[in-house]
Amino acid sequence: QVALVESGGGLVQAGGSLRLSCAVSGSIYTFNTMGWYRQAPGKQRELVAGLTDIGNTNYDDSVKGRFAISRGSARNTVVLQMNSLKPEDTAVYYCHALFRLGAGRTADYWGQGTQVTVSS
Repeated sequence: QVALVESGGGLVQAGGSLRLSCAVSGSIYTFNTMGWYRQAPGKQRELVAGLTDIGNTNYDDSVKGRFAISRGSARNTVVLQMNSLKPEDTAVYYCHALFRLGAGRTADYWGQGTQVTVSS
């Protein structure tokens, strides 16, 4: 019943901007953490930016000062604003959400991914 839907990927020239959105549907809980990961061909999936329920953020060093993660306007949504994009940002970007269920139990979910391509 829980699904993560990503949007906003596409093709952009170097120096341009994209805004990725992720919306969680089918959950009665508020997320504990949500984040964006990316994976380029031949490379490992890596964390780009994360956000906790108390507002703490974490960024990969390669995107600090260029990307910003924030809550969306609806519950269990997250936005990744990507500015000053570089060709090395090209990857499939995946949304991830972790929920606390109580009694120390958690559940997590992944989106299907959205392609971001930055041309030089």
